[in-house]
Amino acid sequence: MRHGALRPKAGPGAVLGLGLGLGTAAGLGLLLGLGLGSGRAGATRRRGTTGGRTGAVDGTGAVDGTGADHGPGTEERTAERGFDTAAGIGQGYESSEGQRPGESSARERPSGDGPSGDGASGERSAEELPAGDGPVEERPDGDARKRPSAGPADASRTWAPWAELLRLPALFTVPGDALTGAAAAGARPNPRTLLAIGSSLCLYEAGMALNDWADRAEDAVDRPHRPLPSGRIRPAAALAAAVGLTGAGLALAAAAGRPALAVAAPLAATVWAYDLGLKRTAAGPAAMAAARSLDLLLGAAATAGGSARPALPAAAALGAHTLAVTAVSRRETQGGSSAFPLAALLATAALARHTARRPAAHRPVAAAGAPTPRTARPSPADALRVALSAGYALTALRPYFHAALNPSPQLTQRAVGGGIRAMIPLQAALSARAGAPATAVLVAALAPAARHFGRKVSVT
Repeated sequence: MRHGALRPKAGPGAVLGLGLGLGTAAGLGLLLGLGLGSGRAGATRRRGTTGGRTGAVDGTGAVDGTGADHGPGTEERTAERGFDTAAGIGQGYESSEGQRPGESSARERPSGDGPSGDGASGERSAEELPAGDGPVEERPDGDARKRPSAGPADASRTWAPWAELLRLPALFTVPGDALTGAAAAGARPNPRTLLAIGSSLCLYEAGMALNDWADRAEDAVDRPHRPLPSGRIRPAAALAAAVGLTGAGLALAAAAGRPALAVAAPLAATVWAYDLGLKRTAAGPAAMAAARSLDLLLGAAATAGGSARPALPAAAALGAHTLAVTAVSRRETQGGSSAFPLAALLATAALARHTARRPAAHRPVAAAGAPTPRTARPSPADALRVALSAGYALTALRPYFHAALNPSPQLTQRAVGGGIRAMIPLQAALSARAGAPATAVLVAALAPAARHFGRKVSVT
């Protein structure tokens, strides 16, 4: 099978860039029609003259739909504070209620003498409102004020819920699966590798959207700030995104060839089975580990164009790490158990030791009857492998240790976030161990970006 001008000299850097672009384009193209409509799923709900359901819009476009009945003229203020994310950033959402009869939006409130949410007296005057070129709003008392026109802030409010739903910073952990699979299979990255990366990105994000759709009732209690329970994204839009992204992922795998599709199909089935039921059973962590291992094998099968068997040891190592992280995540909203963080800590230490060791095929072997040769001086490849293994251990061990000492929800979520971010140095260490230092360095370079964006959007 010929691939035109792309086939020769398709280095890992070019493959990673094209794969990220391909997967992102497929995902954003699908979400373009969904994001604009669902971003306004929490638009202002009008109240009747005799009271009714309350639906107040906060500063981020989130809706507090409590369903409580309020009489005319009632004014309430509620505040929700989100959980700390794995990066330690608190997410808070505030809502203000209390429209009087005849008012048409949450911003059209009469002035009063009561204290406002920020400690000031009364509502803001027309002069205090941001200037804009939008249409003039007519108030029942004859006052007129100019409504701000749409701008970058409105676009940010539209896409921010999707970035939170899909946990975009976690996407940086995905390309390393395919690249590590290619390295473990002993194959040089090629155009089929970028198709595997695009497929992995789509299937990963499909699982994220489906996860929140399946957990929307539970999140309404434990995580009311999430996009679906807060009303910023409609459940139907999240489900449609999951279906569309799954289809896109399978189509990209089919374009990479039959061996890739033969791995992508059970990968997609595992993702859906996990989100729709297995994660609530004892088989949940094993199913998630299988999905991550299959993702690595997808890159191996697509790149080699045949059997992915040589990549099975690397897939098993990545699956073991995923098993430990998933076991910890099952208690991230309630906390209370030190056993799983402690087990994850021990598993991480064992995996770090495994990846730091030189593969058996690269160790010096003495001839028959000859003395065992002395250990050779470490090569640059050995130093790189040990450094990446140490980076993996440092990324995961500290948050696991803290969660084992104090298994609070906050520290447990940070442990999960650390485990997710540790996948990148683990992938890099496995690539270096397979004899692909260029791929290892490229994968490791994704870690700073994942950490940076993880401070803005939660990965848990």
